[in-house]
Amino acid sequence: MDIKTASALHRLRLVSVPEALSFPALLIFGSLLSRISDVDYLMMPLGVIHGILFVIYTIFLLDVWNKAKWPVKKVALFFVLSLLPFGGLYGDKLLKRDEADGVIAARARTEAAGKEGAAA
Repeated sequence: MDIKTASALHRLRLVSVPEALSFPALLIFGSLLSRISDVDYLMMPLGVIHGILFVIYTIFLLDVWNKAKWPVKKVALFFVLSLLPFGGLYGDKLLKRDEADGVIAARARTEAAGKEGAAA
């Protein structure tokens, strides 16, 4: 995994948790608050915050798809996870595993290149 792919995965991980928590925390809380009180003015800003996080997540997901050359099924899985409440938390777990696998593979390539250089 090259540095651009690793940074794209890291950016997607950074936004996946706030996006995952924004739906249940912001929208459901705001909806309940507006139903039990006269606080209707909170729904618009909370919806905008969630929408911005979702758009950023989608852009970063497309960036990872382009750089990591993921299959369409994997991209579709991460997109569906972003639509589910708390789904992004599971997506973050999967991304953490992919990121760790990439680091291990990069270290193995570096060590192999070092051994080849030493043998020559």
